[in-house]
Amino acid sequence: MSMDSIDYQIVGDDMQYVEIQLPPGKSAIGEVGSMMYLEDGIAMDAVLGDGAGSGGFVDKLVRAGRRMVAGSSAFMTVYTNTSNDRRKLAFAASFPGKIMAIDLAHIGGAFISQRESFLCAARGVAVGIAFQRRLGAGFFGGEGFVMQKLEGDGLAFIHAGGALMERELANGELLRVDAGCLVAMQATVDYNIQYVGKIKTALFGGEGLFFATLRGPGKVILQSLPFSRLANRIYAAAPPRRTRRDEG
Repeated sequence: MSMDSIDYQIVGDDMQYVEIQLPPGKSAIGEVGSMMYLEDGIAMDAVLGDGAGSGGFVDKLVRAGRRMVAGSSAFMTVYTNTSNDRRKLAFAASFPGKIMAIDLAHIGGAFISQRESFLCAARGVAVGIAFQRRLGAGFFGGEGFVMQKLEGDGLAFIHAGGALMERELANGELLRVDAGCLVAMQATVDYNIQYVGKIKTALFGGEGLFFATLRGPGKVILQSLPFSRLANRIYAAAPPRRTRRDEG
């Protein structure tokens, strides 16, 4: 299925949203709960599966099951411009960070991302799942055995915490990263885990027991502030809960 063409603008700094301009008759898909606003003339429809728009009921049911395995909702929301003029709508993330546009046509038609990083896309982009082939990467890689896979030749938008770094790895080039900082990568990138090497470093270095290793060729995207790290800091700084006995 050919992708619907869309124009967009990413607005803001640390609390960004992406504003999409739809031509008449064109559609965009968004993760449930990500819509910020929409202009008059744009119709909403919750669809089973990933919103790609192809296949019968059984195929859509299979796609919905895959999305649930990846930790997402079984439904996707489709936004269609039913007017005769261009109309705007916007999608916003649920925590501070950056939004990045991914042109799937320029990176081989497929991109693998961490769960819950997908925000929205042009209608026709398929949001599926990718399984880790290595047991070590599945157990210790931070994202488990299931990641998201975006497929198609249109625009997709992902969101991650803090600042984003985009890097193109040459053939055979190795990059070691904190597993939680990995946001997305091309399917050509070899993803694995590596022990930090020293017991003292593993126990007291504060970076855990394993690195994620990324070997090129291909594009990788990293985040400076994983949401899990932010949540841990907030939890650690929160005052202890007072019980009724303490209040008495």
